[in-house]
Amino acid sequence: MKRFFPILTWLPAYNSGMFRGDLAAGLTVGVMLIPQAMAYALIAGMPPVYGLFAALVPLLIYGVLGTSRQLGVGPVAVISLLVAAGVADLAEPGSTEYVQLAILLAFMVGVIQLLMGLLRMGFLVNFLSHPVITGFTAATALIIAFSQLHHLLGVSVESSKHIHNVLFQLFEKRAEIHPGTALFGFGAVAAIYAIKKWGRRIPGALVVVVAGIVLVAVTGWDQQGIRVMGEVPSGLPLPLFPAFEMDAVYRLLPMAFAISLIGFMESIAVAKSIHARHRDYKLDPNQELVALGSANLGGSLFQAFPVTGGFSRSAVNDQAGAKSGMASIISAVLIGLTLLFLTPLFYYLPNAVLGAIIITAVLGLIDTKEIRFLWQTQKEDFAMMAITFLVTLLVGIEEGILTGVVASLGVVIFHSSKPHVARLGKLPGTRVYRNLYRFEEAAEREDVLVIRYDAPLFYANADHFKETVESFMHGKLPGLKLVVLDASGINSIDTTGIHALAALEKELQGYGIQLRMSAVHGPVRDLLKKSRYYKTEDAERLSHMEVHDAVEAFDRGCESVVADERSEAKESGYSGSGIITGGTL
Repeated sequence: MKRFFPILTWLPAYNSGMFRGDLAAGLTVGVMLIPQAMAYALIAGMPPVYGLFAALVPLLIYGVLGTSRQLGVGPVAVISLLVAAGVADLAEPGSTEYVQLAILLAFMVGVIQLLMGLLRMGFLVNFLSHPVITGFTAATALIIAFSQLHHLLGVSVESSKHIHNVLFQLFEKRAEIHPGTALFGFGAVAAIYAIKKWGRRIPGALVVVVAGIVLVAVTGWDQQGIRVMGEVPSGLPLPLFPAFEMDAVYRLLPMAFAISLIGFMESIAVAKSIHARHRDYKLDPNQELVALGSANLGGSLFQAFPVTGGFSRSAVNDQAGAKSGMASIISAVLIGLTLLFLTPLFYYLPNAVLGAIIITAVLGLIDTKEIRFLWQTQKEDFAMMAITFLVTLLVGIEEGILTGVVASLGVVIFHSSKPHVARLGKLPGTRVYRNLYRFEEAAEREDVLVIRYDAPLFYANADHFKETVESFMHGKLPGLKLVVLDASGINSIDTTGIHALAALEKELQGYGIQLRMSAVHGPVRDLLKKSRYYKTEDAERLSHMEVHDAVEAFDRGCESVVADERSEAKESGYSGSGIITGGTL
Protein backbone atom coordinates (compact mmCIF):
# COMPACT_ATOMS: atom_id res chain seq x y z
CA MET A 1 0.00 0.00 0.00
CA LYS A 2 2.88 2.40 0.77
CA ARG A 3 4.24 1.83 -2.72
CA PHE A 4 1.00 2.96 -4.39
CA PHE A 5 0.04 5.52 -1.70
CA PRO A 6 3.26 7.25 -0.58
CA ILE A 7 1.22 9.39 1.83
CA LEU A 8 1.26 6.33 4.11
CA THR A 9 5.04 6.63 4.44
CA TRP A 10 4.97 10.07 6.08
CA LEU A 11 1.46 10.50 7.51
CA PRO A 12 1.84 8.04 10.47
CA ALA A 13 4.94 9.95 11.67
CA TYR A 14 3.49 13.40 11.00
CA ASN A 15 4.08 15.93 13.77
CA SER A 16 3.70 19.62 14.60
CA GLY A 17 7.23 20.45 13.40
CA MET A 18 6.49 19.04 9.96
CA PHE A 19 3.16 20.86 9.89
CA ARG A 20 4.79 24.24 10.58
CA GLY A 21 7.12 23.78 7.62
CA ASP A 22 4.31 22.49 5.39
CA LEU A 23 2.00 25.35 6.40
CA ALA A 24 4.57 28.03 5.57
CA ALA A 25 5.44 26.35 2.26
CA GLY A 26 1.85 25.59 1.31
CA LEU A 27 0.68 29.17 1.88
CA THR A 28 3.71 30.66 0.11
CA VAL A 29 3.32 28.44 -2.96
CA GLY A 30 -0.45 28.87 -2.98
CA VAL A 31 -0.13 32.66 -2.99
CA MET A 32 2.49 32.41 -5.75
CA LEU A 33 0.40 29.96 -7.76
CA ILE A 34 -2.77 32.08 -7.96
CA PRO A 35 -1.46 34.69 -10.43
CA GLN A 36 0.80 32.17 -12.16
CA ALA A 37 -2.04 29.74 -12.79
CA MET A 38 -4.25 32.41 -14.32
CA ALA A 39 -1.37 33.65 -16.49
CA TYR A 40 -0.57 30.14 -17.73
CA ALA A 41 -4.24 29.60 -18.53
CA LEU A 42 -3.98 32.53 -20.94
CA ILE A 43 -0.96 30.87 -22.61
CA ALA A 44 -3.01 27.69 -22.99
CA GLY A 45 -5.80 29.71 -24.65
CA MET A 46 -8.14 29.17 -21.70
CA PRO A 47 -10.11 31.66 -19.57
CA PRO A 48 -8.04 32.57 -16.47
CA VAL A 49 -10.30 30.75 -14.00
CA TYR A 50 -9.34 27.41 -15.57
CA GLY A 51 -5.80 28.01 -14.39
CA LEU A 52 -7.13 27.93 -10.82
CA PHE A 53 -9.09 24.77 -11.63
CA ALA A 54 -5.85 23.18 -12.89
CA ALA A 55 -4.11 24.14 -9.64
CA LEU A 56 -6.76 22.61 -7.37
CA VAL A 57 -7.55 18.91 -7.80
CA PRO A 58 -4.17 17.91 -9.34
CA LEU A 59 -2.38 19.34 -6.29
CA LEU A 60 -4.58 17.32 -3.93
CA ILE A 61 -4.05 14.09 -5.86
CA TYR A 62 -0.29 14.55 -6.15
CA GLY A 63 -0.03 15.27 -2.42
CA VAL A 64 -1.41 11.78 -1.79
CA LEU A 65 0.31 9.79 -4.57
CA GLY A 66 3.58 11.63 -5.24
CA THR A 67 6.90 10.40 -3.86
CA SER A 68 8.56 13.84 -3.98
CA ARG A 69 7.68 15.87 -0.90
CA GLN A 70 8.65 19.23 -2.37
CA LEU A 71 7.48 19.05 -6.01
CA GLY A 72 4.95 21.77 -6.89
CA VAL A 73 2.45 20.42 -9.42
CA GLY A 74 0.22 22.69 -11.47
CA PRO A 75 0.07 24.65 -14.74
CA VAL A 76 3.50 25.41 -16.27
CA ALA A 77 4.48 27.57 -19.23
CA VAL A 78 5.82 24.92 -21.62
CA ILE A 79 2.90 22.52 -21.14
CA SER A 80 0.43 25.39 -21.48
CA LEU A 81 1.99 26.34 -24.80
CA LEU A 82 1.83 22.73 -25.96
CA VAL A 83 -1.87 22.69 -25.07
CA ALA A 84 -2.39 25.79 -27.21
CA ALA A 85 -0.38 24.27 -30.06
CA GLY A 86 -2.38 21.05 -29.97
CA VAL A 87 -5.87 22.48 -29.58
CA ALA A 88 -5.76 25.79 -31.47
CA ASP A 89 -6.01 24.02 -34.85
CA LEU A 90 -9.24 22.33 -33.75
CA ALA A 91 -11.14 25.21 -32.15
CA GLU A 92 -11.07 28.94 -31.44
CA PRO A 93 -9.03 29.70 -28.27
CA GLY A 94 -11.26 30.62 -25.36
CA SER A 95 -14.38 29.08 -26.90
CA THR A 96 -16.45 26.41 -25.18
CA GLU A 97 -15.32 23.80 -27.70
CA TYR A 98 -11.68 24.77 -27.13
CA VAL A 99 -12.06 24.38 -23.35
CA GLN A 100 -13.67 20.97 -23.78
CA LEU A 101 -10.83 19.80 -26.04
CA ALA A 102 -8.17 21.03 -23.60
CA ILE A 103 -9.88 19.11 -20.79
CA LEU A 104 -10.07 16.02 -23.03
CA LEU A 105 -6.34 16.44 -23.70
CA ALA A 106 -5.68 16.42 -19.95
CA PHE A 107 -7.69 13.19 -19.66
CA MET A 108 -5.65 11.58 -22.44
CA VAL A 109 -2.35 12.72 -20.90
CA GLY A 110 -3.49 11.28 -17.57
CA VAL A 111 -4.32 7.90 -19.10
CA ILE A 112 -0.99 7.72 -20.97
CA GLN A 113 1.11 8.69 -17.93
CA LEU A 114 -0.82 6.37 -15.63
CA LEU A 115 -0.37 3.41 -17.97
CA MET A 116 3.32 4.21 -18.41
CA GLY A 117 3.74 4.28 -14.65
CA LEU A 118 1.86 1.02 -14.03
CA LEU A 119 3.85 -0.67 -16.81
CA ARG A 120 7.08 0.81 -15.35
CA MET A 121 7.95 2.55 -18.61
CA GLY A 122 9.65 5.60 -17.14
CA PHE A 123 12.74 4.77 -19.19
CA LEU A 124 10.98 6.02 -22.34
CA VAL A 125 11.69 9.58 -21.30
CA ASN A 126 15.37 8.88 -21.95
CA PHE A 127 14.67 9.15 -25.68
CA LEU A 128 14.40 12.91 -25.18
CA SER A 129 18.01 13.88 -24.52
CA HIS A 130 18.97 16.82 -22.32
CA PRO A 131 20.34 18.94 -25.22
CA VAL A 132 17.05 18.45 -27.09
CA ILE A 133 15.04 19.55 -24.05
CA THR A 134 17.35 22.56 -23.61
CA GLY A 135 16.81 23.66 -27.21
CA PHE A 136 13.07 22.98 -27.15
CA THR A 137 12.58 24.83 -23.85
CA ALA A 138 14.58 27.86 -25.00
CA ALA A 139 12.57 28.10 -28.22
CA THR A 140 9.19 27.69 -26.52
CA ALA A 141 10.20 30.28 -23.91
CA LEU A 142 10.84 32.81 -26.68
CA ILE A 143 7.60 31.89 -28.44
CA ILE A 144 5.65 32.37 -25.20
CA ALA A 145 7.41 35.64 -24.37
CA PHE A 146 6.75 37.15 -27.81
CA SER A 147 3.14 35.91 -27.72
CA GLN A 148 2.58 38.09 -24.62
CA LEU A 149 4.06 41.30 -26.04
CA HIS A 150 0.67 42.47 -27.29
CA HIS A 151 -0.60 42.44 -23.68
CA LEU A 152 2.29 44.69 -22.66
CA LEU A 153 1.68 47.04 -25.60
CA GLY A 154 -2.12 47.11 -25.52
CA VAL A 155 -2.44 45.87 -29.11
CA SER A 156 -4.77 43.16 -30.43
CA VAL A 157 -3.07 40.56 -32.64
CA GLU A 158 -4.01 37.13 -33.89
CA SER A 159 -2.44 34.29 -31.91
CA SER A 160 0.44 32.54 -33.67
CA LYS A 161 3.06 29.90 -32.86
CA HIS A 162 5.66 31.74 -34.96
CA ILE A 163 7.63 34.70 -33.65
CA HIS A 164 7.98 36.34 -37.06
CA ASN A 165 4.19 36.43 -37.47
CA VAL A 166 3.75 38.11 -34.08
CA LEU A 167 6.48 40.66 -34.80
CA PHE A 168 5.03 41.42 -38.22
CA GLN A 169 1.58 42.07 -36.74
CA LEU A 170 3.03 44.26 -33.98
CA PHE A 171 4.99 46.25 -36.55
CA GLU A 172 1.85 46.75 -38.65
CA LYS A 173 -0.07 47.99 -35.59
CA ARG A 174 2.74 50.03 -34.06
CA ALA A 175 0.56 53.17 -34.27
CA GLU A 176 -2.04 51.50 -32.02
CA ILE A 177 0.36 50.90 -29.10
CA HIS A 178 -1.16 52.24 -25.88
CA PRO A 179 1.52 54.22 -23.96
CA GLY A 180 -0.13 53.74 -20.57
CA THR A 181 -0.39 49.97 -21.03
CA ALA A 182 3.22 49.76 -22.21
CA LEU A 183 4.40 51.74 -19.19
CA PHE A 184 2.35 49.52 -16.91
CA GLY A 185 3.53 46.28 -18.50
CA PHE A 186 7.24 47.01 -18.75
CA GLY A 187 7.14 48.58 -15.29
CA ALA A 188 5.73 45.28 -13.97
CA VAL A 189 8.53 43.35 -15.68
CA ALA A 190 11.14 45.63 -14.12
CA ALA A 191 9.49 45.36 -10.70
CA ILE A 192 9.45 41.53 -10.79
CA TYR A 193 13.14 41.37 -11.71
CA ALA A 194 14.01 43.92 -9.03
CA ILE A 195 12.12 42.00 -6.34
CA LYS A 196 13.75 38.76 -7.45
CA LYS A 197 17.17 40.38 -7.13
CA TRP A 198 16.57 41.97 -3.73
CA GLY A 199 14.64 39.22 -2.01
CA ARG A 200 14.19 35.78 -3.58
CA ARG A 201 11.63 34.70 -0.99
CA ILE A 202 9.31 37.61 -1.77
CA PRO A 203 6.60 36.52 -4.24
CA GLY A 204 7.24 39.16 -6.90
CA ALA A 205 4.32 38.04 -9.05
CA LEU A 206 1.90 38.49 -6.16
CA VAL A 207 3.32 41.93 -5.32
CA VAL A 208 2.80 43.27 -8.85
CA VAL A 209 -0.67 41.68 -9.02
CA VAL A 210 -1.78 43.42 -5.82
CA ALA A 211 -0.13 46.70 -6.87
CA GLY A 212 -1.71 46.52 -10.32
CA ILE A 213 -5.20 45.81 -8.98
CA VAL A 214 -4.99 48.61 -6.43
CA LEU A 215 -3.65 51.18 -8.92
CA VAL A 216 -6.29 50.47 -11.55
CA ALA A 217 -9.14 50.29 -9.03
CA VAL A 218 -8.16 53.59 -7.40
CA THR A 219 -7.23 55.56 -10.53
CA GLY A 220 -9.83 54.20 -12.94
CA TRP A 221 -7.19 53.60 -15.61
CA ASP A 222 -9.32 50.81 -17.04
CA GLN A 223 -11.54 53.60 -18.39
CA GLN A 224 -8.52 55.10 -20.17
CA GLY A 225 -7.61 52.08 -22.29
CA ILE A 226 -5.76 49.77 -19.90
CA ARG A 227 -7.38 46.37 -20.37
CA VAL A 228 -8.29 44.39 -17.26
CA MET A 229 -9.28 40.79 -16.65
CA GLY A 230 -12.90 41.58 -15.85
CA GLU A 231 -15.27 39.26 -14.04
CA VAL A 232 -13.78 35.94 -12.92
CA PRO A 233 -16.38 33.27 -12.13
CA SER A 234 -16.40 32.13 -8.50
CA GLY A 235 -17.09 28.68 -7.07
CA LEU A 236 -15.40 25.30 -7.15
CA PRO A 237 -15.29 23.33 -10.42
CA LEU A 238 -18.07 20.81 -10.77
CA PRO A 239 -17.24 17.19 -11.68
CA LEU A 240 -17.77 16.70 -15.40
CA PHE A 241 -16.65 13.80 -17.59
CA PRO A 242 -14.79 15.04 -20.72
CA ALA A 243 -16.76 14.95 -23.96
CA PHE A 244 -15.33 12.25 -26.24
CA GLU A 245 -15.19 12.47 -30.01
CA MET A 246 -13.00 9.88 -31.71
CA ASP A 247 -11.89 12.31 -34.39
CA ALA A 248 -10.71 14.76 -31.72
CA VAL A 249 -8.99 11.96 -29.78
CA TYR A 250 -7.16 10.85 -32.91
CA ARG A 251 -5.99 14.38 -33.73
CA LEU A 252 -4.95 15.14 -30.15
CA LEU A 253 -3.09 11.85 -29.64
CA PRO A 254 0.36 12.99 -30.91
CA MET A 255 0.29 16.06 -28.66
CA ALA A 256 -0.95 13.95 -25.74
CA PHE A 257 2.12 11.72 -26.04
CA ALA A 258 4.39 14.75 -26.37
CA ILE A 259 2.92 16.41 -23.26
CA SER A 260 3.11 13.12 -21.35
CA LEU A 261 6.83 12.70 -22.06
CA ILE A 262 7.90 16.33 -21.80
CA GLY A 263 5.77 16.91 -18.70
CA PHE A 264 7.24 13.88 -16.98
CA MET A 265 10.79 14.81 -17.99
CA GLU A 266 10.42 18.33 -16.60
CA SER A 267 8.81 17.03 -13.43
CA ILE A 268 11.29 14.23 -12.71
CA ALA A 269 14.25 16.53 -13.45
CA VAL A 270 13.00 19.04 -10.88
CA ALA A 271 12.13 16.31 -8.37
CA LYS A 272 15.61 14.75 -8.68
CA SER A 273 17.41 18.06 -8.26
CA ILE A 274 15.51 18.77 -5.04
CA HIS A 275 15.72 15.18 -3.81
CA ALA A 276 19.52 15.46 -3.92
CA ARG A 277 19.21 17.70 -0.83
CA HIS A 278 16.78 15.39 0.99
CA ARG A 279 17.76 11.82 1.77
CA ASP A 280 14.90 11.09 4.17
CA TYR A 281 12.65 9.63 1.44
CA LYS A 282 12.95 7.63 -1.78
CA LEU A 283 12.04 9.09 -5.17
CA ASP A 284 10.39 6.51 -7.46
CA PRO A 285 10.19 7.63 -11.15
CA ASN A 286 7.50 5.07 -12.02
CA GLN A 287 5.34 6.10 -9.07
CA GLU A 288 5.88 9.71 -10.14
CA LEU A 289 4.34 8.78 -13.49
CA VAL A 290 1.40 7.22 -11.66
CA ALA A 291 1.00 10.35 -9.52
CA LEU A 292 1.21 12.77 -12.46
CA GLY A 293 -1.10 10.59 -14.54
CA SER A 294 -3.63 10.43 -11.71
CA ALA A 295 -3.32 14.21 -11.17
CA ASN A 296 -4.07 14.89 -14.84
CA LEU A 297 -6.78 12.26 -15.00
CA GLY A 298 -8.49 13.46 -11.82
CA GLY A 299 -7.99 17.10 -12.79
CA SER A 300 -9.68 16.56 -16.15
CA LEU A 301 -12.79 15.36 -14.31
CA PHE A 302 -12.86 18.78 -12.60
CA GLN A 303 -12.25 20.90 -15.72
CA ALA A 304 -8.45 21.16 -15.57
CA PHE A 305 -6.05 21.29 -18.52
CA PRO A 306 -2.73 19.33 -18.45
CA VAL A 307 -0.32 20.00 -15.57
CA THR A 308 3.11 18.87 -14.37
CA GLY A 309 5.75 19.74 -11.79
CA GLY A 310 7.21 23.23 -12.10
CA PHE A 311 10.73 24.37 -11.19
CA SER A 312 10.03 27.78 -9.65
CA ARG A 313 7.18 26.60 -7.42
CA SER A 314 9.11 23.51 -6.35
CA ALA A 315 12.16 25.60 -5.45
CA VAL A 316 10.01 28.00 -3.41
CA ASN A 317 8.24 25.05 -1.78
CA ASP A 318 11.59 23.59 -0.73
CA GLN A 319 13.05 26.88 0.48
CA ALA A 320 9.90 27.68 2.47
CA GLY A 321 10.32 24.44 4.45
CA ALA A 322 8.02 21.83 2.88
CA LYS A 323 8.41 18.49 4.68
CA SER A 324 5.73 16.34 3.05
CA GLY A 325 2.88 16.21 0.56
CA MET A 326 0.79 18.12 3.08
CA ALA A 327 2.31 21.33 1.67
CA SER A 328 0.64 20.59 -1.70
CA ILE A 329 -2.66 19.87 0.03
CA ILE A 330 -2.47 23.20 1.90
CA SER A 331 -1.75 25.04 -1.36
CA ALA A 332 -4.78 23.36 -2.92
CA VAL A 333 -6.96 24.42 0.01
CA LEU A 334 -5.82 28.04 -0.48
CA ILE A 335 -6.70 27.83 -4.20
CA GLY A 336 -10.11 26.47 -3.25
CA LEU A 337 -10.74 29.35 -0.83
CA THR A 338 -9.70 31.79 -3.56
CA LEU A 339 -12.21 30.26 -5.98
CA LEU A 340 -14.94 30.45 -3.36
CA PHE A 341 -14.40 33.93 -1.99
CA LEU A 342 -11.62 35.96 -3.67
CA THR A 343 -12.22 35.89 -7.43
CA PRO A 344 -14.07 39.28 -7.43
CA LEU A 345 -10.78 40.88 -6.33
CA PHE A 346 -9.22 40.04 -9.70
CA TYR A 347 -11.67 42.15 -11.70
CA TYR A 348 -9.23 45.08 -12.01
CA LEU A 349 -6.14 42.92 -12.67
CA PRO A 350 -4.47 44.40 -15.79
CA ASN A 351 -3.74 42.01 -18.64
CA ALA A 352 -0.35 43.72 -18.93
CA VAL A 353 0.57 42.46 -15.44
CA LEU A 354 -0.31 38.89 -16.36
CA GLY A 355 1.76 39.26 -19.51
CA ALA A 356 4.68 40.55 -17.44
CA ILE A 357 4.41 37.57 -15.07
CA ILE A 358 4.46 35.15 -18.00
CA ILE A 359 7.41 36.82 -19.75
CA THR A 360 9.59 36.93 -16.64
CA ALA A 361 8.72 33.33 -15.80
CA VAL A 362 9.47 31.85 -19.22
CA LEU A 363 12.65 33.83 -19.89
CA GLY A 364 14.06 32.16 -16.80
CA LEU A 365 13.62 28.82 -18.59
CA ILE A 366 16.36 29.71 -21.12
CA ASP A 367 19.41 28.00 -19.67
CA THR A 368 22.26 30.07 -21.10
CA LYS A 369 24.82 28.36 -18.85
CA GLU A 370 23.85 24.96 -20.25
CA ILE A 371 24.02 26.26 -23.82
CA ARG A 372 27.55 27.58 -23.23
CA PHE A 373 28.49 24.29 -21.57
CA LEU A 374 27.30 22.31 -24.62
CA TRP A 375 29.27 24.59 -26.96
CA GLN A 376 32.47 24.27 -24.92
CA THR A 377 32.16 20.57 -24.16
CA GLN A 378 30.48 18.68 -26.99
CA LYS A 379 29.77 20.31 -30.35
CA GLU A 380 27.61 17.35 -31.36
CA ASP A 381 25.22 17.93 -28.45
CA PHE A 382 25.26 21.67 -29.18
CA ALA A 383 24.26 20.98 -32.79
CA MET A 384 21.40 18.75 -31.65
CA MET A 385 20.23 21.48 -29.28
CA ALA A 386 20.53 24.15 -31.99
CA ILE A 387 18.59 22.12 -34.57
CA THR A 388 15.75 21.50 -32.11
CA PHE A 389 15.75 25.18 -31.13
CA LEU A 390 15.59 26.46 -34.72
CA VAL A 391 12.95 23.99 -35.91
CA THR A 392 10.74 24.73 -32.90
CA LEU A 393 11.19 28.48 -33.30
CA LEU A 394 10.79 28.75 -37.07
CA VAL A 395 8.64 25.78 -38.08
CA GLY A 396 6.47 24.71 -35.16
CA ILE A 397 6.32 23.17 -31.72
CA GLU A 398 5.18 19.69 -32.81
CA GLU A 399 7.83 19.65 -35.53
CA GLY A 400 10.43 20.75 -33.01
CA ILE A 401 9.58 17.90 -30.64
CA LEU A 402 9.62 15.36 -33.48
CA THR A 403 12.93 16.71 -34.76
CA GLY A 404 14.41 16.48 -31.28
CA VAL A 405 13.32 12.88 -30.83
CA VAL A 406 14.61 11.91 -34.28
CA ALA A 407 17.88 13.73 -33.61
CA SER A 408 18.30 11.95 -30.27
CA LEU A 409 17.63 8.55 -31.81
CA GLY A 410 19.88 9.41 -34.75
CA VAL A 411 22.79 10.15 -32.44
CA VAL A 412 22.19 6.90 -30.54
CA ILE A 413 22.11 4.92 -33.80
CA PHE A 414 25.22 6.67 -35.12
CA HIS A 415 27.22 6.00 -31.96
CA SER A 416 25.98 2.42 -31.85
CA SER A 417 26.93 1.74 -35.47
CA LYS A 418 30.30 3.52 -35.35
CA PRO A 419 31.57 3.29 -31.78
CA HIS A 420 34.98 4.25 -30.48
CA VAL A 421 37.80 1.82 -31.36
CA ALA A 422 41.21 1.98 -29.69
CA ARG A 423 44.47 0.50 -30.96
CA LEU A 424 46.54 -0.46 -27.94
CA GLY A 425 50.24 -0.62 -27.17
CA LYS A 426 52.18 -1.76 -24.12
CA LEU A 427 53.49 0.72 -21.57
CA PRO A 428 57.24 0.03 -21.01
CA GLY A 429 58.06 -2.06 -17.95
CA THR A 430 54.40 -2.94 -17.22
CA ARG A 431 51.69 -5.45 -18.13
CA VAL A 432 49.40 -2.58 -19.11
CA TYR A 433 48.15 -1.83 -22.64
CA ARG A 434 46.79 1.62 -23.47
CA ASN A 435 45.55 3.64 -26.47
CA LEU A 436 48.48 4.43 -28.80
CA TYR A 437 46.97 7.78 -29.70
CA ARG A 438 46.62 8.93 -26.08
CA PHE A 439 49.78 7.49 -24.54
CA GLU A 440 52.95 8.45 -26.41
CA GLU A 441 55.04 5.99 -24.39
CA ALA A 442 52.86 3.03 -25.42
CA ALA A 443 54.63 0.74 -27.94
CA GLU A 444 53.28 -1.80 -30.44
CA ARG A 445 55.05 -5.00 -31.50
CA GLU A 446 55.57 -5.65 -35.20
CA ASP A 447 53.85 -9.02 -35.06
CA VAL A 448 50.99 -8.14 -32.66
CA LEU A 449 47.86 -6.01 -33.15
CA VAL A 450 45.76 -5.20 -30.07
CA ILE A 451 42.31 -3.62 -30.52
CA ARG A 452 39.72 -2.56 -27.96
CA TYR A 453 36.13 -2.22 -29.22
CA ASP A 454 34.12 0.04 -26.88
CA ALA A 455 30.54 -1.05 -27.59
CA PRO A 456 28.24 -4.06 -27.66
CA LEU A 457 28.87 -6.13 -30.79
CA PHE A 458 25.54 -6.52 -32.58
CA TYR A 459 23.85 -6.26 -35.95
CA ALA A 460 24.15 -2.44 -36.22
CA ASN A 461 27.93 -2.36 -35.92
CA ALA A 462 29.09 -5.87 -36.93
CA ASP A 463 30.29 -4.69 -40.35
CA HIS A 464 32.02 -1.68 -38.80
CA PHE A 465 33.82 -3.97 -36.36
CA LYS A 466 35.08 -6.30 -39.07
CA GLU A 467 36.08 -3.49 -41.44
CA THR A 468 37.96 -1.65 -38.67
CA VAL A 469 39.97 -4.71 -37.66
CA GLU A 470 40.72 -5.46 -41.32
CA SER A 471 41.95 -1.91 -41.94
CA PHE A 472 44.34 -2.11 -38.97
CA MET A 473 45.40 -5.65 -39.94
CA HIS A 474 46.30 -4.81 -43.55
CA GLY A 475 48.46 -1.96 -42.33
CA LYS A 476 50.69 -4.44 -40.47
CA LEU A 477 50.98 -7.21 -43.04
CA PRO A 478 53.00 -9.30 -43.78
CA GLY A 479 54.67 -9.35 -40.35
CA LEU A 480 51.46 -9.65 -38.32
CA LYS A 481 51.08 -12.97 -36.46
CA LEU A 482 48.58 -12.21 -33.66
CA VAL A 483 45.42 -10.13 -33.26
CA VAL A 484 44.22 -9.62 -29.69
CA LEU A 485 40.69 -8.33 -29.18
CA ASP A 486 40.37 -6.56 -25.82
CA ALA A 487 36.67 -7.30 -25.17
CA SER A 488 36.38 -5.29 -21.96
CA GLY A 489 34.12 -2.82 -23.76
CA ILE A 490 31.92 -5.49 -25.40
CA ASN A 491 29.26 -6.08 -22.73
CA SER A 492 26.90 -7.96 -25.01
CA ILE A 493 26.85 -9.74 -28.37
CA ASP A 494 24.18 -11.10 -30.71
CA THR A 495 24.26 -13.74 -33.43
CA THR A 496 25.25 -11.21 -36.09
CA GLY A 497 28.20 -10.23 -33.93
CA ILE A 498 29.18 -13.89 -33.54
CA HIS A 499 29.03 -14.33 -37.33
CA ALA A 500 31.26 -11.26 -37.73
CA LEU A 501 33.80 -12.73 -35.29
CA ALA A 502 33.75 -16.06 -37.11
CA ALA A 503 34.20 -14.39 -40.51
CA LEU A 504 37.07 -12.33 -39.17
CA GLU A 505 38.73 -15.41 -37.69
CA LYS A 506 38.43 -17.28 -40.98
CA GLU A 507 40.04 -14.37 -42.83
CA LEU A 508 42.86 -14.20 -40.29
CA GLN A 509 43.47 -17.93 -40.66
CA GLY A 510 44.02 -17.39 -44.37
CA TYR A 511 46.90 -15.06 -43.52
CA GLY A 512 48.31 -17.40 -40.85
CA ILE A 513 47.30 -14.99 -38.09
CA GLN A 514 46.00 -16.12 -34.70
CA LEU A 515 43.03 -14.48 -32.95
CA ARG A 516 42.81 -14.26 -29.16
CA MET A 517 40.41 -12.40 -26.85
CA SER A 518 40.93 -10.91 -23.41
CA ALA A 519 38.67 -9.59 -20.65
CA VAL A 520 35.61 -11.26 -22.18
CA HIS A 521 32.46 -10.64 -20.12
CA GLY A 522 30.76 -13.76 -18.78
CA PRO A 523 27.51 -13.45 -20.76
CA VAL A 524 29.50 -12.85 -23.97
CA ARG A 525 31.77 -15.83 -23.33
CA ASP A 526 28.73 -18.02 -22.62
CA LEU A 527 27.17 -17.15 -25.98
CA LEU A 528 30.44 -17.70 -27.82
CA LYS A 529 30.82 -21.14 -26.26
CA LYS A 530 27.25 -22.04 -27.22
CA SER A 531 27.87 -21.16 -30.85
CA ARG A 532 29.16 -23.74 -33.36
CA TYR A 533 32.26 -21.65 -34.12
CA TYR A 534 33.94 -22.01 -30.72
CA LYS A 535 34.65 -25.51 -29.38
CA THR A 536 36.13 -26.80 -26.15
CA GLU A 537 39.69 -26.40 -27.42
CA ASP A 538 39.06 -22.66 -27.79
CA ALA A 539 38.37 -22.13 -24.09
CA GLU A 540 41.89 -20.99 -23.27
CA ARG A 541 41.94 -18.59 -26.21
CA LEU A 542 38.75 -16.89 -24.97
CA SER A 543 39.54 -16.75 -21.25
CA HIS A 544 42.57 -14.46 -20.98
CA MET A 545 42.08 -12.01 -18.13
CA GLU A 546 44.32 -9.34 -19.66
CA VAL A 547 45.83 -8.47 -23.03
CA HIS A 548 49.27 -9.26 -21.59
CA ASP A 549 48.13 -12.82 -20.81
CA ALA A 550 46.96 -13.32 -24.41
CA VAL A 551 50.28 -12.11 -25.83
CA GLU A 552 52.25 -14.31 -23.41
CA ALA A 553 50.15 -17.35 -24.34
CA PHE A 554 50.82 -16.67 -28.01
CA ASP A 555 54.58 -16.37 -27.37
CA ARG A 556 54.60 -19.67 -25.45
CA GLY A 557 52.80 -21.32 -28.34
CA CYS A 558 55.38 -19.99 -30.80
CA GLU A 559 58.24 -21.24 -28.59
CA SER A 560 56.58 -24.65 -28.43
CA VAL A 561 56.28 -24.77 -32.21
CA VAL A 562 59.96 -23.84 -32.61
CA ALA A 563 61.01 -26.48 -30.10
CA ASP A 564 58.94 -29.15 -31.86
CA GLU A 565 60.37 -28.21 -35.25
CA ARG A 566 63.94 -28.31 -33.92
CA SER A 567 63.28 -31.71 -32.36
CA GLU A 568 61.91 -33.03 -35.63
CA ALA A 569 64.84 -31.55 -37.54
CA LYS A 570 67.34 -33.13 -35.15
CA GLU A 571 65.71 -36.55 -35.52
CA SER A 572 65.77 -36.22 -39.32
CA GLY A 573 69.30 -34.84 -39.35
CA TYR A 574 68.15 -31.33 -40.53
CA SER A 575 70.04 -28.49 -38.83
CA GLY A 576 68.13 -25.47 -40.32
CA SER A 577 66.51 -22.70 -38.26
CA GLY A 578 62.94 -23.88 -38.78
CA ILE A 579 59.91 -21.81 -39.70
CA ILE A 580 57.75 -20.15 -37.00
CA THR A 581 54.11 -20.11 -37.96
CA GLY A 582 51.26 -18.32 -36.37
CA GLY A 583 50.23 -21.48 -34.51
CA THR A 584 47.05 -23.40 -34.88
CA LEU A 585 43.61 -22.19 -33.97
